[in-house]
Amino acid sequence: MAFRTDQEPTPARLSRGIVLRVNEDDCEVLAQGRRSTVRYARPFPAPRIERVSPGHLVALAAAPDGIGAVVWRWYDAVIVSHDENDLVQLWEPSHGEVAARPRRPDESRPLGTRAYLSAGLPGADWWVAGSAVAAAEDADVELDEVCRFCAVHGLWTQLE
Repeated sequence: MAFRTDQEPTPARLSRGIVLRVNEDDCEVLAQGRRSTVRYARPFPAPRIERVSPGHLVALAAAPDGIGAVVWRWYDAVIVSHDENDLVQLWEPSHGEVAARPRRPDESRPLGTRAYLSAGLPGADWWVAGSAVAAAEDADVELDEVCRFCAVHGLWTQLE
């Protein structure tokens, strides 16, 4: 699944993986039932070993050389409350408690459940997506928004 430089990936061309182990230049992920080691896309912020942890969900794209690259990460967080402003309060080990906008405001998740949390996408400081899952392929997260973010910032040409 290699991308040509004149062809930007679409959400269907991104895959998801769950992080098992982390190094500064690459990480081990479980995707489609297989373990593999993938590097981070060049623009992925460093220090990576402090930003990515086992249990995080990542978006993977194939670089022009066909080797996978991590382009995005979602935190695995616990829902601790809901507030009157339609925000969800979540706790995540690296950030403590944060207030996030739900991707689907009509879906309410019970307290104590785990959900995917992300920062950096337009529209809110923090977003909460779907419930955390055992198989990355089952994760309900905003791949279309990640694609748009990468396109706007010219990241597809920096996957090598």
